[in-house]
Amino acid sequence: MLAEFTGLSALEELAARMKRAEFPVVDHWADVGAWFTEWAARPELRKELRAHIDALTPQQATWVIAHSRETTTHFAWCLRDEADEPFTFWLHEYKPLADWRAGYADSVHNHRYHFCTTILSGAYLHERFDARLGIGGRTIVGTELTNRTQCTEGATGTMLAHEFHRIPRAADGTMTFLVKSRAVNPWSLSYDPDTGISHRHVPVEDRLEDLTNHL
Repeated sequence: MLAEFTGLSALEELAARMKRAEFPVVDHWADVGAWFTEWAARPELRKELRAHIDALTPQQATWVIAHSRETTTHFAWCLRDEADEPFTFWLHEYKPLADWRAGYADSVHNHRYHFCTTILSGAYLHERFDARLGIGGRTIVGTELTNRTQCTEGATGTMLAHEFHRIPRAADGTMTFLVKSRAVNPWSLSYDPDTGISHRHVPVEDRLEDLTNHL
């Protein structure tokens, strides 16, 4: 990071770098990936994130809990989500593999947003895929595995919203930190290669008009 950001906490430093960018970060996520890789290499990152959580006031802790969620494979803890910022910060705490349930997270899928991630502890198997989309890009009609990597502690990676991946397994105790962009697509897609079934996922907050139309 540039010298002007030294002396800040880990999260404040990353947020400051992204807010001071001279271009819309969502349109230049490759640059964000380069910043993130440098930032994530700090030797005390896990310790700094632990200190950040330990220092939360009761009100701040309540906010984190309210903005976090459970998925079929992990707990997604929201650490920062300011409406005027083009990014959010998250911790993903993976469940023991025996507690995983089949679903979106371990399917072949993309996301509505770009993100960068680093493994704070543990490891996971990461697979990337090419996906053949149906008419209008609303379904997946087939996928092809293009890369399979065993990622370990300290590894970093970047995913763009149009890219497809899967994490079929993770070691017990795996935790990751992520910075996500705001949504660039109205939906995401998932696909089960075993059944050939594709799903389109629209966030609930965008479905209010559908709800009233269905009443």
